[in-house]
Order: sequence, then structure tokens, then C-alpha cells
Amino acid sequence: MRTLFWLAVFGCVYSYALYPLLLRLVPARQPVRGSPAFMPPVSLIIACRNEARRLRHKLDNALDLDYPDLEIIVCSDASDDDSDAIVAEYAGRGVKLVRADERRGKEFAQGLAIAAARGEILVFSDAGTDLPAGSIRVLVEDLSDPSVGAVSSEDRFISADGSVVGEGAYVKYEMWLRRLESARAGLVGLSGSFFAIRRSILGSWDASIPSDFACALYAVRAGTRAISDPRMVGIYRDIKDPGKEYARKIRTAVRGMTAMARLSEVLNPFRYGWFSFQVWGHKLMRWLVPWCMLLLLLCSAWLAPQSRFFATALGVQLLGYALVATCHWIPLLQRFVLLRLACFFVQVNLALAAAGIAFVRGRRIVTWEPSAR
Repeated sequence: MRTLFWLAVFGCVYSYALYPLLLRLVPARQPVRGSPAFMPPVSLIIACRNEARRLRHKLDNALDLDYPDLEIIVCSDASDDDSDAIVAEYAGRGVKLVRADERRGKEFAQGLAIAAARGEILVFSDAGTDLPAGSIRVLVEDLSDPSVGAVSSEDRFISADGSVVGEGAYVKYEMWLRRLESARAGLVGLSGSFFAIRRSILGSWDASIPSDFACALYAVRAGTRAISDPRMVGIYRDIKDPGKEYARKIRTAVRGMTAMARLSEVLNPFRYGWFSFQVWGHKLMRWLVPWCMLLLLLCSAWLAPQSRFFATALGVQLLGYALVATCHWIPLLQRFVLLRLACFFVQVNLALAAAGIAFVRGRRIVTWEPSAR
């Protein structure tokens, strides 16, 4: 039981703490050597599912991007609001609409847009993400380096009052971790809200796999890597409905697990080397955290009568969960940063646990509903 206790501790801290430390021990690769003279045609593909509320703002933002040869395509996943009509308003300014006749998911709609696009570089973005004016030039400059196959933005989270807590703090941690991965074997997943890939390295487009994960793998398969660039920032806003955001986390995790099952080859270090180590550390071990937390609680309860150390470990865990439960019933307590972070961490792992159960029971998710922000 003591062995299980320490295995559970290891499982709880590995992905979030030990894995980044191990990454830092690995020598970083040479910095990207891009050329601002590299100016191939670029296609910006905007995924859309009932985005009438914010689509005009997104298209205005896209048309303000500073790049000489930019094609803008909106791929509508059978939207049944005014989204398609709004895109038609911009047809005179060069914006194109590609529509799926039936709702088949974000990746299916993106596949239709890829078939219609003429760009050598494909840029993917969501309707809720604002792009700085010079961001396309930045990613194209990165892709001029032949060692780079895909480029991801760094997410910037803006809450209503301008503070960075909860999900915002988590995003900042994720961006730091991605910088470490980017400088080694490359990212194991791109920011789905804003990323780019060379068209030449795309394989057959699989609409059942999240595009942000698939494109990172395409880059590795082509002998290149996917990187993040802190100069390329995707800006998005606070979640309006935390309950729906919890459901989104479950859907995202189920889709990630489905992709891993279909692309399990990436777990083979003899084929993918250090990239496989990063997939294990960032994906598999993180999905195991909620089960390690449960195992740790059970082992602590079993061992508590035997030692003051284990009794203290049990007391700390029970106190932490009690505080999180209290914050759920008294939301005002989440004004304290540490409590809100604790609540967010527990929510994330509850979602991962629910996703794991759903995946094992055979649930698979293709369609998506953008979160209201």
C-alpha cells in the first residue's frame, strides 16, 4: 500500500511538475532561422458553427491582417443561423464561404476548405480569436525555416476585469510548457484557435481527429517539427457559462483520447524518439492524474492509522477538497486566487475522469459547439 501511495504521488505530479523539469534538462534545438523575404500565398481558414454574434468582428479582424497574398475562407459546419449570410456580405471584399451540407464537425468543414484553398501555407483560426495585424507575417517567416512544418500561436486569456486567474493562469502555464516542447522535439498539440501548417506536408485529412493534434503529427512525420512563437498571439475572452465550459473540456478530452487511439504509433519512441516521450508526458500521464488523485486519497485513508505522516497527507487532501466544495456552493470565495486555481484544477481533473469513462464506454465525438465567451 505504501508503494501504491508513492506511485500515486508520482502520477499526480509527473505531468505538471517533473515532466517540465526533465524537458529543461534536454538541450534546446537551434533557434528558428526564418526569412521575412519568404512570402508564399496564404489561406486563412476560419471554422464556423452558428457564429452570427461575433462573425462580423472576426472578418473585420481578418481583413485588417497585414499580408500581401491572403485568401480568407469561412468553413461553415452547416450553420443554421445568419452566419452564412454574414459571410456573403463580405464576398465583395474577397471572403469565400465553404459550407458543409450537413453538420459533420469542425474538421470535416476544415477539410472542405482545404480542398478549396489555393495557399501554400494554411492558417486555421476560430471565430472567437482576435489576430494581431502582423501575425500572418510572423508565422510565414517561421515556416521559411525548412526544419519547421507547423507553427502555433500562444493563447492570451482576457477576463472581464483584466485579471489572469483560473483558466487564464492555466493557459499561461500551458504556454510556458509549450515553449519548452517547441524548443526540443516540437509541440505535441497546437493551439486550435490559431495555427499554421505547410500544405505540402498534409497527409490525407482525417475528419475524426482533432486538427490541432493531427497537424503536429503531420509535421513530425514529414521530418520537421511544430513550434510555438510568442510573437504570434491569439486573444480570446472569458467563459460566459462555466457549466458549458466543463462539458467542452470533456468533449475535448474524449476527442484527444480518440486521436491517440487512432494514432498510437506516436507512443513508440523507437520511431518518434523524444517526441514520443513528450506525448507520454503531456498527454497520457495528464489523463491519468484524476485516477492517481483517487488512488492517493484511498491509500492515504488506508495508511493514516499507521503513521502521522499519512494521517497528515489524508487531512491535507480532505481539507483541500472541502474548500473546493465550499467554493462551489459559495462562489464568492473564488475571488481568492489560490482557491479559484484549486477549483479549476479539480474541475479539469473531474472532466478528464468523466472523459476517460466515456471513452472506455465507447463514446466518440465529431461535432462541436463553440463556447460562448
